[in-house]
Amino acid sequence: MEALSKCFEAPIESRSTAVIATTVATTVALISLARFALWPQKRAVIPGPLTTAFPKLSKAEIAKFPYSPDTFPGARDVETPYGNIRVYEFGPEDGRKVLFIHGISTSCMTLKDIAIPLAEKGCRVMLYDLFGRGFSDAPADVPYDTRLFVTQILLVLASSPLSWTGDNGLSVIGYSLGGGIAANFAASFPRMVESLILLAPAGLIRPENFGRMSRLIFTSGIIPERLLTWLTKRRLRQPIASSVSKKVKKAINGASSNTPLQGKGKEDYIDVAVQEAIDPVDEPEPTPFELQVISYVHWSLDFHQGFVQAFMSTIRYAPLMDQHDNWRQLAKRKPGTTAVLLGRDDTLVQLDDYIEDALPLIGGEDNVFWRVVPGSHNFPFTHGPDALERIYEFWGMK
Repeated sequence: MEALSKCFEAPIESRSTAVIATTVATTVALISLARFALWPQKRAVIPGPLTTAFPKLSKAEIAKFPYSPDTFPGARDVETPYGNIRVYEFGPEDGRKVLFIHGISTSCMTLKDIAIPLAEKGCRVMLYDLFGRGFSDAPADVPYDTRLFVTQILLVLASSPLSWTGDNGLSVIGYSLGGGIAANFAASFPRMVESLILLAPAGLIRPENFGRMSRLIFTSGIIPERLLTWLTKRRLRQPIASSVSKKVKKAINGASSNTPLQGKGKEDYIDVAVQEAIDPVDEPEPTPFELQVISYVHWSLDFHQGFVQAFMSTIRYAPLMDQHDNWRQLAKRKPGTTAVLLGRDDTLVQLDDYIEDALPLIGGEDNVFWRVVPGSHNFPFTHGPDALERIYEFWGMK
């Protein structure tokens, strides 16, 4: 019997091998599950709210949205391999052609106080929603870098029944992130862009102004994607006006006459979105349109499934910082064809930094129309008439 029982006993080595194999298989399964849960696979295109949300809503519900599909005349949706793009084009067909590019967290609605008056002055204007914003879809499997945004511009221009390309084919006005995109587009296609206007442009924001921890969180890949998405969405949904105001007021109170306001505080990447929405310096209550823009950011979190992913990818890859090579190309433009407008109290695109870093790079004031206007980073819609006056001056319009 003892001999028989030994025949049925598994060897010790075999049992050890089975335990190791089971442990490895379990570990691999858990790692795969964690990777799926925390670093999800990306779809090619995330549809925008016109496809996902609007069909389920009544006209009365849609009318309450802070950004409506008929904000501008001449709306169209352009089908592309990267998803649909929302485009508006209006104004006299034979007028100066002006393309507008908006900022990182908003839609093209923020540029209406400049675009509509220019159309009324005889310009043919075109606005569009950047990928992942407004009513445009969000490509989800490509980085939101200069290549994607320049490609989007070309797709938008090609969708017009009019010719917008060729030598001196158009003027470009870019705001915030849109300014960084516009600068890189003009550097890539210098003969196409007759006139370039940059409003509080990104591109040369100093990395240290964001703070080391914020840069680490967004760019290192240490934090799992799902967790970072949740944190970003939560931060964007907070009542952002009060937190920024407190921070800037503290910086003002702590600044001496010899210490610039900009040198004291650190922004974080979410503040790029915050300061596009609301003026953090002005003492009066937020304007109705500022509140509308804040409401739009919250609307995007609720109704645009690709907004947060697009925002995060833009933070990582878009032309916000370190664009010195592209800006250096702007110095080669014909004198008097480039304008830069900066907000006097802008704590994001800081006036002193840009005087030191940007102005010499693009040829100095002999080469560039350089003006400072009232307001903070969002001056295109809090001080739109002031910005318009400078644009009229630059273009010789009355």
